[in-house]
Parts: sequence; C-alpha cells; structure tokens
Amino acid sequence: MRLADFILQDMGRILMEWEAFAATLLPAAENMDSLALRDHAQQILQAVAKDLSTPQTTDAQREKSMGRAPKSIDAPETAAQTHALLRARGGFNINQMVAEYRALRASVLRLWVDECQRVVTDPVDIIRFNEAIDQAVAESVSFFDAQVEQARNLLLGMLGHDMRGPLQTIQATSTYLAALNAGEKVSGAAARLIRSGARMNALLDDLCDFNRTRLGLGINIAPGDVDLATVFGDVVDQLSAANPDRLIELELRGNLLGVWDGLRLQQLLTNLVINAIRYGALDQPVRVVVTGHDAEVRLEVTNSGPAIDEQTLERIFDPLSRGPEQEKKNASGLGLGLFIASEIAKAHHGAIEGRSDQIATVFAVHLPRSV
Repeated sequence: MRLADFILQDMGRILMEWEAFAATLLPAAENMDSLALRDHAQQILQAVAKDLSTPQTTDAQREKSMGRAPKSIDAPETAAQTHALLRARGGFNINQMVAEYRALRASVLRLWVDECQRVVTDPVDIIRFNEAIDQAVAESVSFFDAQVEQARNLLLGMLGHDMRGPLQTIQATSTYLAALNAGEKVSGAAARLIRSGARMNALLDDLCDFNRTRLGLGINIAPGDVDLATVFGDVVDQLSAANPDRLIELELRGNLLGVWDGLRLQQLLTNLVINAIRYGALDQPVRVVVTGHDAEVRLEVTNSGPAIDEQTLERIFDPLSRGPEQEKKNASGLGLGLFIASEIAKAHHGAIEGRSDQIATVFAVHLPRSV
C-alpha cells in the first residue's frame, strides 16, 4: 500500500498516537481535551498525503526538504502554521512542538511498515514523506517564533508603559522629600531615591526604544537646529556630578552646529560615557572629543583599560549582549546601551564603530550635519 493511501485510510489510528504523545507534553497539555491535543493534526496529515500524491521534480523535492516549498496562493496560512500559533498561545515551547513532528514521523512510518508486513512497496515514499514533514516543521517553527516574538514585544511595551506611573510617583515624592530640608538622613535618602529613579527611567527608555526596533519602527527622532557644544556639554556636566570619583574630559573642535535630535544625541553620549565609566580604568579619565568637519561631526568616547577581544567587539552592538568583562563585573542594566546608541546613530543616517587595544577602547560616531 502506498504511504499516502495508508495515511488517509488509517487516519484515526495515527491521530490516536499523536494525541497520546501530545498529552505527555506537560505542563501545557495538562488540561487539554482530545480536540485541543489533536489540534490541526488531521489537516497536517491530509496535506502530507496530498503532497505525496502530487508529482514533483527533483529540484522541488530538494527545496521542500529544506522547508522552502512555494506558498499556496489559495491558502495564506497552512495547517502547520495555524498549529504553531495555537501551540504557542497554549503554552507549549518550541522543543515540545518540534517533538510532536518527530513522534508523528516515527509513528506513521512504523504503522505503515507494520501494515505492509515489513515490506515497503516504494521506498521513495519514505523520502517524500520526510520531505513533507520537514516542510511542515519549517512552517510551524517560523510561525511559532513570530508568535512568541510578537507576544514578547507586546509584553515589553505594556511593561514600559505601566511602570511609568509608579516611577513618576517615586520621583516626585523623593524630590519633595529633598526639598523639605528635614535633616541629613532624610536628604541623603531622598538623593538616593532620585538617583535610583533616574536610573530606572533610563532603563525604561532603553526598554521602550528596544521594543520599537523589534516592532520594526526604529528609533523615533525629532530633528531641529542643534549646537552640540551645548548639548554634549550638559551631558558631561550631569555625568560628572553623578560620578564625582571619575574624571570626564570634554574637547570641542570646529563647527558643531547642525540639524539633529538633541535629546537623542544626549542619550547616545550618555550611553557611551556610562559604558566607558563602567568598564574603563578607574584611575584614567574618560575622554569625549567632538570634531566638526565640513559634511559631518565626529564624536569619540575613549577609555583606558582591558582590551575588548575581537569576538566580543564584533557583536558589541547586538541587543542584550554582554562580553566576558561585563559578566565578570556582574554589570547592571539590560545590555541595551550600545545597541540603543547604534540605533540613534542610524536614525540620524550616521554610524558608530568600536575599536580596542591594550592602550584604549574607542567608540566613534559619525553624524551627517543634516538628517
């Protein structure tokens, strides 16, 4: 018996085995009924049987085995894709979903061989069947990943939004306490609250910006006429006051007027300088050099300290990325500072690059004068 005919004829037995295996995928399957456990399994099997019965070229089979079968115009979403969405929403993880397909592959082939009394009439059916299952897995994994990514982005967006209210209350209350002049202990506690609130607010800003990039919206900027001497001078003054034990040197050269988003560039410089303070040598200054050229302005933030290895430097602007030195120091934060700085530079049609050796680590930003 050909495999396609066997799948359609023995659908009930195959679905029973699918359901039995799906029920073992805890905790997600714990309270699922039979219908939910079998979700779209019959449609997936019917699609596989149809695929087996359809003549295909060698090239088409090869593409399918790599999960690159052409999309059907009449079916914008396949059964495997819908199955992935429902499994993701049902609390399954991706390993459990892929395990369903592995179990399906094994049970169908075993049942078919037994039915044929261990004499397979056409071995090509096995190859074609595996290719069809591979295609279903590829479709499911792609949609599962998209669903999880969407859920994560929505969670980050809601988290960032909902935390703003309580944080504003904390900041307002701490500012009020500081203004009372109710003694050194109260003033000290209020100052700590203000610093912590500012740090939390910066983390929320990074989180919201990261979420925008994940949603494909990019960093939002509002360009205007800006004097970087004033904009960057304010940042250095604030960071120097917040880090009195560290020396931050600012050097300004040439024409620093242009059209940029001043607040965003302050955020960019803040992230770069904080990174330099955190990982640079304690007894050496952090140097900020801003140079105006004809078509662009170049910003360089330099610190001394251990060199960043080449592998870490290659991915240093990746989101949620930490190097060995960061892990060693158990650094706080989300690992988004350099990523956000890079995205702000891109939003200004500029670029950022890093280099590091035993003498210094330098992050250089190129900013066209007009966005």
